[in-house]
Amino acid sequence: MFFDRASQGGDKPFLSAKIDGAWQPISWAEAARQVAAFAKSLKRIGLKKGDRVMLVSENRPEWCIADLGIMAAGCITVPTYTTNTASDHQHILDNSGAHAVIVSNAKLAQNLLPSVIGSSDANIIIGISDLRIGQSGDFDLYSWEKLTRGSDEDVAEVTEEVSVITRDQTACIIYTSGTGGKPRGVMQHHGAILHNTKGPAEVIETDFGWDEEVFLSFLPLSHAYEHSAGQFFPIGLGAQIFYSEGLEKLASNIEEVRPTIMVVVPRLFEVLRARLIKTVEKQGKMPNYLLGKALAIGSREAEGKGRKRDKLMDLFLDKTLRPKVQQRFGGRIKAMVSGGAPLNPEIGTFFQSLGLTLLQGYGQTESGPIIACNRPRTGLKMDTVGPPMVDTEVKIAEDGEILVRGELVMHGYWRNQEETDKVLKDGWLHTGDIGHIDEAGRVAITDRKKDLIVNDKGDNIAPQKVEGMLTIQPQILQAMIAGDKRPYMVGLIVPDPEWALEWSREQGMAYDFIKLQANPAFKSAVGEAVDRVNKNLSVVEKVRRFEFADEPFAIENEELTPSMKIRRHVIRERYQERLDGLYKK
Repeated sequence: MFFDRASQGGDKPFLSAKIDGAWQPISWAEAARQVAAFAKSLKRIGLKKGDRVMLVSENRPEWCIADLGIMAAGCITVPTYTTNTASDHQHILDNSGAHAVIVSNAKLAQNLLPSVIGSSDANIIIGISDLRIGQSGDFDLYSWEKLTRGSDEDVAEVTEEVSVITRDQTACIIYTSGTGGKPRGVMQHHGAILHNTKGPAEVIETDFGWDEEVFLSFLPLSHAYEHSAGQFFPIGLGAQIFYSEGLEKLASNIEEVRPTIMVVVPRLFEVLRARLIKTVEKQGKMPNYLLGKALAIGSREAEGKGRKRDKLMDLFLDKTLRPKVQQRFGGRIKAMVSGGAPLNPEIGTFFQSLGLTLLQGYGQTESGPIIACNRPRTGLKMDTVGPPMVDTEVKIAEDGEILVRGELVMHGYWRNQEETDKVLKDGWLHTGDIGHIDEAGRVAITDRKKDLIVNDKGDNIAPQKVEGMLTIQPQILQAMIAGDKRPYMVGLIVPDPEWALEWSREQGMAYDFIKLQANPAFKSAVGEAVDRVNKNLSVVEKVRRFEFADEPFAIENEELTPSMKIRRHVIRERYQERLDGLYKK
């Protein structure tokens, strides 16, 4: 697929990164030359078909070229997070048996080298930039630049060689970030990735029209979501990919690049929503009035209660408020696709109300990852994740678990038959998610099977729903609820630091995040947010009491996975005594 698109793309820009303050493109033809040269170089330095190659790098053009080069050599890519600890790297190296490691810079190499030295299989290191390693020791050290100098003859030769690679061969092993226990290596085959390219392409073609698409890549490429939706999906479309300079520069990158499709996670939407509301609040009565009208109309439409008398105001909003919001996203967004975690329906309705098309997708690493996605053609119902992708079967088991079958399903966990047998049964992937399929064929997710809280009366409570409602309150950054085998729900809350700073100033107090949490007035202010959420919850879901966490949940303290999901077992272990105390008051 890549070499076919490259032959069509020629000298058109394909991969772009900002270097010395300007976007520097690599053409399709040049990318193909580098991919082909890298594939040949890997074979020349001793790698054989089926060998695993670990890839540790931030998002950049070389990531894509390395990934494609590894696969073109008949090897298997093992992408890993740049945030991994040394022990994470050691586990993945040992489990995958990777023979070679590609690392982008000296900083990342510093954390990785001890694991490579401790590995019994890895004996090759390739540095994309200078790794500042004085001597190679037990491993051979290679320079990226020397391995990627290619010609059109290399492209012709490697294009012919890759034609024998079959769809069922393993393309990569992606280690799940693991909300519990050690990460497991998901074996994704070429067919699964192609399946994940075909499905979204069909959505774009039939619902939006297929043109010269532009993507801005900023989610980690080591995650299955960005790997398929942010890399191979645009390659399938023949699109251009820009690599963001990082989250802190994302807003300016969006305005510069003007993407047509964005692949995002719900947390980003929550942040953008809060910022948009703050911006409008500062602009006076009229913008606030228009925002209120837009959200009211959007809410009614989301509930199927749209009114004819709203049409005039809707047209006025199309001329005034909505173009300004759309301009902040570059002005030519066709769709923003949310995935990686559940999206609160209120967030989806908010952006739809402001004229931005937001599609919630659903999947998991074990399915390549995309299973389903909302689309205008079937109705954008924000409490669903839309119908299954083309050539994807979904059914609901007797206990409510969502089962999936099709070429997108992994072949298993690498060197872990026991765990494979737990999730792959009779050709069906047991997702571990609970849900149903509505009358229009759209999949609705209610919660994770293993995350369901069962209270002392036997009622089932979905924590992700409640936590999602809590974290869209301006006072709350993060939240985890608990209450298994207990009479009611309690919560652990991380206040939003920006809101806390503003609250301190209004009270004429010096800002001290830790001391604030012991302040009864501050806790009462956060409690008001919890009370607002409780009004929209059933009796068994209501959060009766809460305490503050000592610090935000983060990847560094192992309370968040690299894909920003909370690790419940880690948080519970740390705060169990505090949570238990909420039942003694």
